[in-house]
Amino acid sequence: MKTAILTLATIAATAIPAAAAEDKYIDDRSDAAALVRSLYNAVNRKEYGRAWDYFGDQKPAKSFDKFVQGYADTARVDVVTGGISEEGAAGSTYFQVAVAIKATSKKGDESVFAGCYTARLAGPQIQETPFTPLHLDKGALKAASPGASLNDAVPASCDDGQTLPAGDPIRDQILAAFKTTYGASCQTLMPDAEPGEADPELHVLKYHYSYSPDSDEQEARLYKFNCGHGAYNSNEVYYLTDSVGGFRQLQFAEPELDIRFEDPDERTRLTSMTIVGYKATDQLVNSDYDETERSLTSFNKWRGIGDISSTGKWIFRDGDFALVHYEVDPTENGEIDGQPVLDFESAP
Repeated sequence: MKTAILTLATIAATAIPAAAAEDKYIDDRSDAAALVRSLYNAVNRKEYGRAWDYFGDQKPAKSFDKFVQGYADTARVDVVTGGISEEGAAGSTYFQVAVAIKATSKKGDESVFAGCYTARLAGPQIQETPFTPLHLDKGALKAASPGASLNDAVPASCDDGQTLPAGDPIRDQILAAFKTTYGASCQTLMPDAEPGEADPELHVLKYHYSYSPDSDEQEARLYKFNCGHGAYNSNEVYYLTDSVGGFRQLQFAEPELDIRFEDPDERTRLTSMTIVGYKATDQLVNSDYDETERSLTSFNKWRGIGDISSTGKWIFRDGDFALVHYEVDPTENGEIDGQPVLDFESAP
């Protein structure tokens, strides 16, 4: 259950020191803000393995090498943390911390980004060995307004999306449809679910039709429902309203694949991967909505370590979501090395 946002008294004092060479080793998991500061301390000290392992199963890049490459041009990162919110769900506590960072390139260029990190702590009392400490679940940062200072860029809060007030007729109709369809299968609708777990996350999308750019501005509303969490995957259900009226549940296109291996029993050497058709799914796995790209992405881990998986991306165009990218990593080789099976992302 969400609690009130706790504002840290030392927001301005949390920036990491100026010179990377002088950065004192910080490895602090006592709260979500300290964890984020430890992440960027590791980045500044070029201890990328430590930075990578502050994240849980859902890593910040497709591979460790790509994660390291992302900082190839970065001289240092200064970070300021703000308020923390807390929410309990399915035996875990999730913390959201407001964050602003200033990335300085090796050429001296500075860029400020702001957003939120989510940290997760599985109930310490119910864990056995090996113990999983507080870790980062995900992070979403966007470029701050031009000229914004590091302290001024810290978000006021970290609510995921917007929430409509109870009593809104469309919201209530969508919630009723979600409960009717998934009441027997979604953890968030079970009698022992935490209050508010079935409340939707809302995103408002304004757009013009591509074939009539001078027409009136249209508005769509995207509702995201958490269905539940497994050992390493979560499932989400989406509904969409538009200017025409009413609502509908979104169905997402996915390719059906014929995957063949040299060693069918071990499945480590791929010989071919061919699309043999398409199907629709009513749920996405480990999915997120990106406000900037207006896209939905999913990352379906076929087993816990994520070395076999499928990843999809659906872009919002002309009032609907279209599949533009899909890749699969079918080989059980311990490496995260997905291969695109379709890519229309560069299409106009």
